[in-house]
Amino acid sequence: MKMLIKDGQCFVNGRLVETDVLVQDGKIQSLEKGLIAEEKVDQVIDAHDKLVAPGLVDVHVHFRDPGFIYKETVETGSKAAAHGGFTTVGAMPNVDPVPDTPDKIRQMVEHNQKTGVVHIAQYSSVTVNRQGDHLVDFQAMKDAGAFAFSNDGSGIQTAGTMYQAMAGAAKVDLPLAAHVEDNSLLFGGVMTAGKRADELGLPGAPSVSESAQIARDLVLAKATGVHYHICHVSTKESVELVRLAKKEGVNVTCEVTPHHLLLADRDIPANNSYFKMNPPLRHEEDRQAVIEGLLDGTIDMIATDHAPHSEEEKPQDDMRSAANGITGSETAFAMLYTKFVRSGIFSLSQLLNWMSTVPAEQFGLKNAGHLEPGQPADIAIFDLNTERQITEEGYRSKGVNNPFTGQQVYGTTDLTLVDGKVAYSRNGEEFA
Repeated sequence: MKMLIKDGQCFVNGRLVETDVLVQDGKIQSLEKGLIAEEKVDQVIDAHDKLVAPGLVDVHVHFRDPGFIYKETVETGSKAAAHGGFTTVGAMPNVDPVPDTPDKIRQMVEHNQKTGVVHIAQYSSVTVNRQGDHLVDFQAMKDAGAFAFSNDGSGIQTAGTMYQAMAGAAKVDLPLAAHVEDNSLLFGGVMTAGKRADELGLPGAPSVSESAQIARDLVLAKATGVHYHICHVSTKESVELVRLAKKEGVNVTCEVTPHHLLLADRDIPANNSYFKMNPPLRHEEDRQAVIEGLLDGTIDMIATDHAPHSEEEKPQDDMRSAANGITGSETAFAMLYTKFVRSGIFSLSQLLNWMSTVPAEQFGLKNAGHLEPGQPADIAIFDLNTERQITEEGYRSKGVNNPFTGQQVYGTTDLTLVDGKVAYSRNGEEFA
């Protein structure tokens, strides 16, 4: 199968250039303007006035499979990812059974490969059943196919356990991705403590529940030399702690979610569960701090924390009883492009670096994040010029718990290729 993508604006080696892309047998063969247009190809894709990007990389998604497939499956979650232009994702281990043994990891890796329409890298848990202090066998989990370790959804409460976990992950040279949250500082809060929580009559949790555990972990990370990755950084104190740690040579990276870049607690319109997530939306000064952290390199990448739930788990008028989390795969790029690139706050090259190149490089995903000859043809084509509305009917995910539904956006996906095969097409071509 030979495919020619013509006249697109392509993101190549950190720059936007107008070139053609020749794809053959699932790989990129060449990148060159005016590329062998006369040679016979099976398909020509006209990408004039479109963005041709390396497939986006999201190191933080929840596919709920196995154990919670009423919320999402590997199939629906990966189709949602492809709909958003993602071709590689990292699946978190808060499923049932938890992938805490080599056999379970092998089974999940096989299921991901068989069922998913994008590349799915699988996290191992850090501790058995994502609870307590009994650590997994780090070398055995790596050998079975784990690409990183995380207990996401649960902060590791004991410093000794975290220290030993970091030492274990460092020994096998894989990242440890931490959900940072000191449970003793939550006080039953369902959103960030402050003026807006008081106005809504909802219990608030102080943001120090995040930064206090980051401070602990950064000291431990320096002592162990682990690649310590902080999930969904959300407070100004957290950003400053990471900034200082990087200056001290700590091997730390971190991510921020689209919703923490786009929304603050003042934007919560009512007691509406579609605005409940963990970490919760913070104050406007925190939102500005994470934007600044991205721009100055303190925050390395953007990850969605895609977290689908059933409608019963997300009663829209009750944050107290609702599950934490929102979907993100299908709205992330378009929302960020519309709100930040079109307004001149971010450049398009910066956004693509944060959503593709950097996460691939930092997590050792060697076949992702770049358009170059010899690489798999994992490519996303975006329409930057047509305004469209985000609708529930358009979602491929089982979850519709997304506060951005109804927004008018630019930068929606026209086509997503994974290994040169169609994983999503606006024109409705079949999944490959």
